[in-house]
Amino acid sequence: MKYLKFSNNDQMPALGLGTWKSAKGEVYQVVRKAIEIGYRHFDCAFIYGNEHEIGQAISDAIQNGEIKRKELWITSKLWNNRHKKEYIQTAVENTLTDLKLEYLDLYLIHWPVAHKYDVSYPQNGNELLSLDEVSLTETWSGMISLKNLGLSKHIGVSNFSIKKINQITTDTGVLPEVLQLEAHPFLQQKPLLDFATEKGFFLTGFCPLGSADRPANRISAGEPKLFDNQTIIDIAKDKGFSPAQIMLAWAVNRGTSVIPKSVNPQRLKENLEAAEIELSGNEMARINALDLHYRYIKGDFWCLEGSDYTLAKLWDE
Repeated sequence: MKYLKFSNNDQMPALGLGTWKSAKGEVYQVVRKAIEIGYRHFDCAFIYGNEHEIGQAISDAIQNGEIKRKELWITSKLWNNRHKKEYIQTAVENTLTDLKLEYLDLYLIHWPVAHKYDVSYPQNGNELLSLDEVSLTETWSGMISLKNLGLSKHIGVSNFSIKKINQITTDTGVLPEVLQLEAHPFLQQKPLLDFATEKGFFLTGFCPLGSADRPANRISAGEPKLFDNQTIIDIAKDKGFSPAQIMLAWAVNRGTSVIPKSVNPQRLKENLEAAEIELSGNEMARINALDLHYRYIKGDFWCLEGSDYTLAKLWDE
């Protein structure tokens, strides 16, 4: 396994298991199997609704002597309705209780979007809070406090733009250590990767295979399909791997971490093995030429009438 090394020498495995959409009742077995196969990096979030089951799986694996806590990298995320500073510590403490952990390795602000406290998924603009009312700097200051308390060893953000990262860094003097974002051959995020390299933080890519199993209302008619791309198919055939393994290997070879999701034991194994695949400079260049700047997760579900959220403001593009 390749690792991304932090300034304090902590190491995040370059390939982990995503748990979004992992259903209650199956995620326990998936996590247990993943640990058995060799996964050490697990990406979680409060809003996924399955942290309690994941925590039980991790706890049972530790108690059975299959793994030690220090060998694991566990990430979770602050949901949008807990952005006010007074809610942030309770939010992470609830996640730690569910995951049966004393600390997280990484805690992220899930979206640069704020909701009212009693709203999980806003249905109208009145249920959203403007970032003028609850600033990202306020939320980031609360995250810094969590790190200082030892509740999370590292802190970062998800779905943030360069502009927003610069804003919270300038206001607090503390740079996020990780940015999690959608990244795959059709959305390569090179400006953000270059920015991360320059500033000294890491990228983690979600939807690395195109997230074909995302909710139907988030799938656009006629969208490009990664698994139909002939370049990826050809490289996979030439090297004797699957197209999915080539896409994951591309993510690792470019110096990012990646968190594919699967509940299939064979695919779990193949995904993990992809972290060891070396791609040549020519193969990387061929995949790098595929960028369409195409988002599968567009973020338009936050842009509700009556709020000041727009796609232009969300992505700052």
